[in-house]
Amino acid sequence: MRYLTIFLLALFSCTATNSDLQQASNSKSFTQGIVSSAHPIATQAGINILQKGGNAFDAAVAIASTLNVVEPMMSGVGGYGTILIYDATNKQTRFLDSSGKIPMLMNSDLMRPPTPEYLENRRGAKSISTPGNVNAWHAMSSDYGKLAWAELFDDAIAAANDGFEISERTARLIGIGFEEFPDHAKAFYGNGGQPLQKGAMLVQKDLATSLRKIASEGKSVFYEGEIGKAIDEEMQARESFLRLSDLQNDRAEYWEPIKIDYNGYEVYTASPPANAFPSLIRLGIMKQYADLGLAHNGSQYLHRFAEATKHAFWCRLKYAGDPEVSPPPLDSILSENYFEVVSAAISSQDASDFEYPGIADVESKNTTHFVVADKWGNIVSATQTLGNLFGSKIMPEGTGIWLNNSLAYSTYEPKGNPMDAIPGQRKLSGDCPTIIFKDGLPWAALGTPGGHTIGQTVPQMVMNLIDFSMDIENALSAPRVSFIEPNDLAIEQAIHDSIGSKLEEMGHNIRKVRALGNAHGLTINYNEKGEILGFEGAADPRGEGTAQGF
Repeated sequence: MRYLTIFLLALFSCTATNSDLQQASNSKSFTQGIVSSAHPIATQAGINILQKGGNAFDAAVAIASTLNVVEPMMSGVGGYGTILIYDATNKQTRFLDSSGKIPMLMNSDLMRPPTPEYLENRRGAKSISTPGNVNAWHAMSSDYGKLAWAELFDDAIAAANDGFEISERTARLIGIGFEEFPDHAKAFYGNGGQPLQKGAMLVQKDLATSLRKIASEGKSVFYEGEIGKAIDEEMQARESFLRLSDLQNDRAEYWEPIKIDYNGYEVYTASPPANAFPSLIRLGIMKQYADLGLAHNGSQYLHRFAEATKHAFWCRLKYAGDPEVSPPPLDSILSENYFEVVSAAISSQDASDFEYPGIADVESKNTTHFVVADKWGNIVSATQTLGNLFGSKIMPEGTGIWLNNSLAYSTYEPKGNPMDAIPGQRKLSGDCPTIIFKDGLPWAALGTPGGHTIGQTVPQMVMNLIDFSMDIENALSAPRVSFIEPNDLAIEQAIHDSIGSKLEEMGHNIRKVRALGNAHGLTINYNEKGEILGFEGAADPRGEGTAQGF
């Protein structure tokens, strides 16, 4: 119940109103490149890199590092994430995992009863796992980038050093976490002992110094050098499991993505160790209803999607695992035969009760997503997070870096289950960055934060684009639904009450919410020769982000 309450608070904390969701998001069309991210300053940082001659991979580093500064509660160098890339030169789609591995000293027994403080351990220092973002950024830069690594951090350093004016949303989120901040963080996140208010300047000198070191010395300063040693010292003082050796052994890993054919389009997303496969299960089931002519967001459409999403959520809880230890049976559960069997078993009139397969989990709602594409056709779709707001709320003094609490989202009962925090095994994220191919060419890229709603929001946007021929702005702004375990269906207020009533008649427990997710997306237009004509992009009206290009 505690996690359900946290989830609902996250839903209602979004900035969008009912009327907002019925308006167009900020969509624009450009010819040279495009960026959509959760903050205008980060979006501009990506554009600046593209205008300097950098590519999408260079821009992705600039965007991600700047989001660390302007959305410090959501992501950063102390965090982790899931990145889907398209390399236009080699015509190759790859999944770059920055979620890292669980510390070798991990003792998950301390996160379970009968340990008296087991719940506190799941949120604090013992929940910190290996932060992999810097290694992933470096991999993109060194393997695919055009510009020098040091150039990619200029905007992030400037925003941290000079400060920026915080929004009402950022001020509210600072206020939520402020009392748990260490004193040295309160000194610049507050004024006179009180959290900063809307319109105040947030200046992060320590973070600027850390980013300068990463820019000038490379990833080694974070994983082996001065910053890594500061993290190690703090972790030992707080009896965390993370050690310098975990940082030194961290590697960004490339994996082959997974895909399905969806009504003539190829939909790619991250493979295990990411838990994005339920998104494809939902699409595969919904594809079986293509001939029914279901109206967009009509009661039958939403009913069937709700039932499909329950089953996909069950599959995640049943099958998620480290691909080298307990790989999910993807050949089976992503097969056409499986989709046909499951879709045939779904009642057209009655909602089913969700039954747990024996393992339940929670995951971070406080993430960020961005997309970027360049004139050469390279694409990055990335979801990154700290876990909770401001992660563990632990910041090694002098670094300005918030450390994640990713182990809060492991599943500790029963001991030894595939999603338990097992030393040296990979963390499993539910992020779902997605790239859609049309006629063999990458056509759309999108993603969203939102915890376990991520894998439900993304397929709805994919269907909006493909089945209902929406442009990217309408695909992102259209109202959404999301299954909430154990048996609720969250529906945004923009969905008409009559639809909610019909769903209730079918047996769904309806819960009205203001907004679900904070998506970002882009599409690419081509001529008959397959040459890029231009880009369109949009930022979700539920958030404060922007889409911009040139």
